[in-house]
Amino acid sequence: MAKLKINEYHKKGKIEPEVYGHFSEHLGRCIYEGIYVGEDSDIPNVNGMRVDVVEALKELKVPVLRWPGGCFADEYHWKDGIGPKENRKKIINTHWGGVVEDNSFGTHEFMELCRQLGCKTYVNGNLGSGTVQEMSEWVEYMTFDGVSPMAELRKQNGREEPWKVDFFGVGNENWGCGGNMTPEHYANEYRRYQTYVRDYSIKPEEDDEDSDDKKKKKKKDEEEKKSIRKVCCGANVDDYHWTKGVLKTAFDHTEKKFHGFMDYLSLHYYVHPEGWEIKGSATKFDDKVWYKTLKKALKMDKLIQRHSAIMDQYDPKKKIGLCVDEWGAWYKNEPGTNPGFLYQQNTVRDALIAGITLNIFNKHCDRVKIAALAQMVNVLQAVLLTEGDQMIKTPTYHVMHMYRHHQGAQLLESSASDVETVGIGKWQVPKITESVSLGEDGMITVTLNNLSIESEETVEIALADKGYQVKEARIVTADDMHAMNTFDQPETVTEKDFSDYQTGEEGITLTMPKNSVIELRLAK
Repeated sequence: MAKLKINEYHKKGKIEPEVYGHFSEHLGRCIYEGIYVGEDSDIPNVNGMRVDVVEALKELKVPVLRWPGGCFADEYHWKDGIGPKENRKKIINTHWGGVVEDNSFGTHEFMELCRQLGCKTYVNGNLGSGTVQEMSEWVEYMTFDGVSPMAELRKQNGREEPWKVDFFGVGNENWGCGGNMTPEHYANEYRRYQTYVRDYSIKPEEDDEDSDDKKKKKKKDEEEKKSIRKVCCGANVDDYHWTKGVLKTAFDHTEKKFHGFMDYLSLHYYVHPEGWEIKGSATKFDDKVWYKTLKKALKMDKLIQRHSAIMDQYDPKKKIGLCVDEWGAWYKNEPGTNPGFLYQQNTVRDALIAGITLNIFNKHCDRVKIAALAQMVNVLQAVLLTEGDQMIKTPTYHVMHMYRHHQGAQLLESSASDVETVGIGKWQVPKITESVSLGEDGMITVTLNNLSIESEETVEIALADKGYQVKEARIVTADDMHAMNTFDQPETVTEKDFSDYQTGEEGITLTMPKNSVIELRLAK
């Protein structure tokens, strides 16, 4: 029997809502068909955005959306995607499937999507094949509220008011598809490019005769109110050499600080059960591959710890957040689909990957400030799949829906003991993983995962105070670890009420079914 101790009096930090973010790239059927069908489509839409998809995503409380890539970002030239659609330049999407990209979904459409979702905007700029001027003008086009060539161009294209860009990525995967750069070269390019990603919400100082204290206060106030937060391209998986090289080069060793031009450092990690080259099937796997997959999902904890340790050398006060803006499972594409479209199914195994990963992010809320599941619709570990006018929610969707209560909550001190190890051969994993938070509504959210495919597990939950009651309990599971939702059977794996728990004088005891993700909401 596993035991979970919770100290509701020890708050360890805020779980930023953006940790539950999403990623949409011009890749396969993610944007086109998945999200955007155009205003003239027979599929119900608002300004081209699918009504069913937007409504489903709103239920997740999507906090932030990253766009336009991914590898696509460093070949994307934003002026191709503005103005009358019939005049927009058509290009070949060289990274993903070699199909024609007609640029009918561009800056205006992305901002409209975020408006409908009610989420923050994360725009990824082109450092790999773009120019400093191009990036600077894009920021000006989107955010400048004044008289300028780009602001006038935006108005000519139908948008009078500027938009708010919350996060701006200066390049993507520049160690690979974004230019095959060395960390030192990229860091110097980052320093140059980010200089021209101007935050037009901050006005220049007018009084040069202010005291040093007043100047410091002004800078602090500006930092707190600034609109655009800049994301520096971080490492791929365990490339600690990249992290060290970028931070060492970007760091000002004279003044011993980053001058505020880096707000986040990114990290990308995908779970490939059979390795990068083979990847493995999304739906056909045996017991060993199940545990191998979850063991690799658990690696996220080690990656965050080790990259954070390097960041601590240059940023001990943790002013720079870790931005895990690409994560999830990456399998072979579904048979009969374009290999470049990365379309894959989603099973109970993916529900566990999501539960494990989100618990890890919660536990590292002191450093992990943004994350983005890859990807939102029809690509990799998607939360939604579409086919024509049909749409289904995946097991991953239902887990993220349960976990939404962690957004903006305070991480509570918690520890699991007497946790059995399960697995096959070297692929051993803890049977239970967890995280706990306290929301502004006073409710405590407990999320638990049972990684075993053989047996249930009883868990005793004890809090510092007695008298807590279960106000809501939900579960995502299925007897068959291969269970999935299809267009013929869309409700095979869903979020359901959970009732196998008892409340006693010493706490709460629950019995977790095998391969399950559970959420408890507690209050006095």
